[in-house]
Amino acid sequence: MGYPYIPNTREIREQMLREIGAANINELFADIPSQIRLKRKLKLPPAMSELEVKRHVQAILAKNTPFTQMLSFLGGGVWPHHVPAHIRSLVQRSEFLTSYTPYQPETSQGMLQALFEYQSMIAELVGLDVANSSMYDWATSLGEAALMCARVTRRQKFIVPKLIAKDRLSVLRNYASGPGLEVVEVGYNHRTGQLDLKQLRAELGGDVAGVYIENPSYLGFLETQGDEIAAAAHKTGALFVVGVNPISLGLFKGPGEYGADIVVGEGQPLGNPVSFGGPSLGIFACRDESKLLRQLPGRLIGATTTLDGKARGYCMVLQTREQHIRRERATSSICTNEALCAVSAAIYLASLGPRGLHDLAELCASNASYAMKKLNMIKGLRAPIFDAPHFNEFTLTCDDTHVSIQKLNAGLLKRGIQGGKSLRAEFPELGETALLCTTELHSREDIDRLASALNELLGGKG
Repeated sequence: MGYPYIPNTREIREQMLREIGAANINELFADIPSQIRLKRKLKLPPAMSELEVKRHVQAILAKNTPFTQMLSFLGGGVWPHHVPAHIRSLVQRSEFLTSYTPYQPETSQGMLQALFEYQSMIAELVGLDVANSSMYDWATSLGEAALMCARVTRRQKFIVPKLIAKDRLSVLRNYASGPGLEVVEVGYNHRTGQLDLKQLRAELGGDVAGVYIENPSYLGFLETQGDEIAAAAHKTGALFVVGVNPISLGLFKGPGEYGADIVVGEGQPLGNPVSFGGPSLGIFACRDESKLLRQLPGRLIGATTTLDGKARGYCMVLQTREQHIRRERATSSICTNEALCAVSAAIYLASLGPRGLHDLAELCASNASYAMKKLNMIKGLRAPIFDAPHFNEFTLTCDDTHVSIQKLNAGLLKRGIQGGKSLRAEFPELGETALLCTTELHSREDIDRLASALNELLGGKG
């Protein structure tokens, strides 16, 4: 018989099949349609020792080049920022690592305090009263916000801008499909990228649960009509939802200050590294109104004192998951698997402070402004495509119909530069356009190098 701690030996498989009353593996998987089953054996190499497996995997990984080893201008929802060494050191302490998802939370006061601090700083940053801890990522936060709007208003339509990140839109539509919410896209001004207010007002009515904008937008520009959009939504009884890159709030006022009822966003740039596939950190905040607070997904940590008032303690004051309350009354199945990322964000924000965050945001925006200026000097290129203020991301358009963004990016890669994300598949109407990102990691020399390489690829016409 095989080793008992390896659960896939023939003897153990046969024993498990007997226990559940299945004659063979195929009978166990009878519910899986035959047309989607693999009809051949897996193409696996022969059995290897641990050392051989390690060498094999290292050889595969060596084919990749991480962004830390080349100049990269990729953004689009995950942004490269400097993560100070002390953040990684602190979150790897066993007190945080072993209690990152405390199901008996009152026994882990340190983790609860860290999450309380995270919530407090996020609420202050976005200009709202309450923030939870926490969500999976920006996309799931948006999905939860749409469902929350529907529950609060008892309406079935959710409005989003056409210039939304398509991955977030896809997740939103998946969330909306269950309860049958209608997701409606509203167009934009083709010169400025701003939301088409006339079309928005035409769509607004008694069936609209919420209106959503991204600020900065997915394409990097700022939506300057926030107050007007909020007023239009509230006039018809809809809720106003805003998605943010939190770093930008070091420069710009929080969405709560221009009428947002709910704010969502991506917390990855707050002390969390760029990783392939995550984890990310979903931001979710709302106004302190009973109709909203009671519908908040996830968990909410609160602070209290002992009866004599001498000691402070932390506890979970709201937990709307199906594991904690009757399933039919649960607002969400979102749990706390991003809590360690939230602790990283709390340490990051506390370390920077208001002035540090302002300086960081200013540097990111300054780099983007410099990059747009440099790239605009190259004949055949335009940056940005929209006439609007931008934060740290912007669009770059190639007007030469014989040159594609894909070709330019391939040329850049040969020069050790990762260019911007092509938008051809997501927004074909924008032509040969890419989305580029700058952060504090980019120096003026890095941007000059990008401009020089692009000028060379376009024949040195700049």
